[in-house]
Amino acid sequence: MRTLLISYDLANPFRNKHILAKEIMELGSRWARPLEQTWYVSTERDEVEVEARLSSILDSDDGLLIQAVSEEAVLSNTQVRWFRQRQADTGTASTTNVIAFPVVSAPPAQAELPLDESGCEAA
Repeated sequence: MRTLLISYDLANPFRNKHILAKEIMELGSRWARPLEQTWYVSTERDEVEVEARLSSILDSDDGLLIQAVSEEAVLSNTQVRWFRQRQADTGTASTTNVIAFPVVSAPPAQAELPLDESGCEAA
């Protein structure tokens, strides 16, 4: 199972927005949507397969980014909640479709450089 980052920019955001979201959710066993047009998908498919499936929905002036990534991420002003594909009840003990996403601590803060008399950063 691989994790793909999928991000898109729709020239006409109301045209295929919901159809595209539905297709992305059907690509794998689970997905997360941390930002409006950014998704993580756990899938057996590769980037070329996903591009072929999604490009048929997009217009010629829409943008699409598909990249294999690790599940580690630093997030700012957002969060990730994984959702599983809905499946028929198989009698398993798990009753939730939410999966925790591992969070990596933020990099250490760096002090700002002081400004010199002209208002430029001092070297």
